[in-house]
Amino acid sequence: MPEVTTNTNQIKKTKKLKLDFSNSKYATGKRKSSIAKIWLKNGTGNFYVNGLKMNDYFKRPTHQMNITRPLEITNVKDSFDVKCSVKGGGMSGQAGAVIHGVTKALILHDENLKKILKKEKFVTRDSRVVERKKYGHRKARRSFQFSKR
Repeated sequence: MPEVTTNTNQIKKTKKLKLDFSNSKYATGKRKSSIAKIWLKNGTGNFYVNGLKMNDYFKRPTHQMNITRPLEITNVKDSFDVKCSVKGGGMSGQAGAVIHGVTKALILHDENLKKILKKEKFVTRDSRVVERKKYGHRKARRSFQFSKR
């Protein structure tokens, strides 16, 4: 994509990378309303999210640390390349979906890693989602102010 210039400020668009991930393990991860598709293959430790480097997509250091955590715990961070496509929800939900997907892909690659990852509670899908709004209430549980007199 070419650079886009406006009168008020300059916006640089980074070019999405074309990646070859044939002969890789595929898994999906979910968190809140986010869904992540993960491809894991032998490589040098590169991590791509939606065609961008992980650091360019997830700006917060906490998200960057959490996403690579399953790879660090199993000591395989530098031996796999990860490509993921994530959509829906916000950044925290997307990061959680990527973590879940990477964990499932690692287990598909090597079943012996499941015990380590289960101890750190990465294997189980976090099923917490936003509670729906109820009628007669302002929010899910918050009611309108009540006046006795």
